[in-house]
Amino acid sequence: MRIMALDIGEKRVGVAICDPGERVASPVCVLPAAEVEAAAAPFRRLLDDWQPELLLCGLPITLAGEEGPQAQRVRAVAQAVAEAADLPLEFADERLSSVQAKRSLREKGYDQKAMKGKVDMIAASLFLQAWLDGRCESEKR
Repeated sequence: MRIMALDIGEKRVGVAICDPGERVASPVCVLPAAEVEAAAAPFRRLLDDWQPELLLCGLPITLAGEEGPQAQRVRAVAQAVAEAADLPLEFADERLSSVQAKRSLREKGYDQKAMKGKVDMIAASLFLQAWLDGRCESEKR
């Protein structure tokens, strides 16, 4: 099953996808949040191109493990996007995924300006990969 991950921010949404075998997550792109929320043509094109069967949205859980106002906003946006795309929706803990994404990009030599358009899609691929790995581990038990 192909799963599309969305890292929903106020300005941008990072998009990642996994292979049909659910083994590897790959960053795809970053879209303006308004386009994703409105299910505009660029987001629809991604859905048509990749044919996901599930949307996985990152949920910004606090370090204390609680959901704050940001998580509530993401839940509401994700639900609307999933309904517009007519896809089932699940959530993944995205705690520290942006920090990990920035660290990875810095290690590859990107400066702050060059990172701006990439962090969100890298973060989406990181929490998608962690989610896939977690499912794989639970299936082995």
